[in-house]
Amino acid sequence: MSSSWQVDRLVIRSGASRSDMARMASLDLAATLRQLLAAKDRVSVMFAAAPSQQDTLALLCQEKDIDWSRITAFHMDEYIGLEADHMARFANWLDRHLFSRLPFGTVHRIEPHRFASAEACAADYARRLAAGPLDLVCLGVGINGHLAFNDPPEARFDEKDAVKVVTLADDCRVQQVEDECFAELSDVPQQAITVTIPALLAAASMICVVPGAPKKEAITRMLTGPVAEDCPASILRTHNQARLYIDGDSMPDIDRSAA
Repeated sequence: MSSSWQVDRLVIRSGASRSDMARMASLDLAATLRQLLAAKDRVSVMFAAAPSQQDTLALLCQEKDIDWSRITAFHMDEYIGLEADHMARFANWLDRHLFSRLPFGTVHRIEPHRFASAEACAADYARRLAAGPLDLVCLGVGINGHLAFNDPPEARFDEKDAVKVVTLADDCRVQQVEDECFAELSDVPQQAITVTIPALLAAASMICVVPGAPKKEAITRMLTGPVAEDCPASILRTHNQARLYIDGDSMPDIDRSAA
């Protein structure tokens, strides 16, 4: 059974199962894309790469009547130090699950291996983002409440740069192993390039998909605690067009009548 409620400006939609949640999120995502394409010649969308997004993206790929040739795609973060063909690279994950399955007009990938330094790669990606406003961001939430790779305690709501080099928090790196993206913690890179929180929030719409019991604590903090940098995802409660999709396992134990 699905339900919907609101915390501050953030609309929350919950499904009884992960598949229910993915179906709701994919239908809303497709509807949003159609509305944007009806209003604009070109649309810019940023996608997260994570197992939590896989079901929703698979259903999105089946949607009809979306002119993908008019959509420019971005992704929001990437490891530093992995080989170009490494399976865990987020650009490669999105190529397998999304970019190669749909005829996007343009795809912008974060590719540190093509630059003399990670900082140069970040600056180049920031320039590409600045070429046009983001219309939609499709993202998740980390077990530590991060958005993209903006981990507490380093996440900043007032970050000046749109893209930056970060050192990953230990709990973030552990999550990558638990998600079976890497075999061992020592395999997980310690640094990454990420789109920052202000750049994510600049999108006109945000769709956040967060299934699974490991995310329950982060979702509880996100919805019941203060809007604060120690839980970066809480900032979504301030966005005018943000929607959160959760399943029965990630559903927080809160009194929704007071929300």
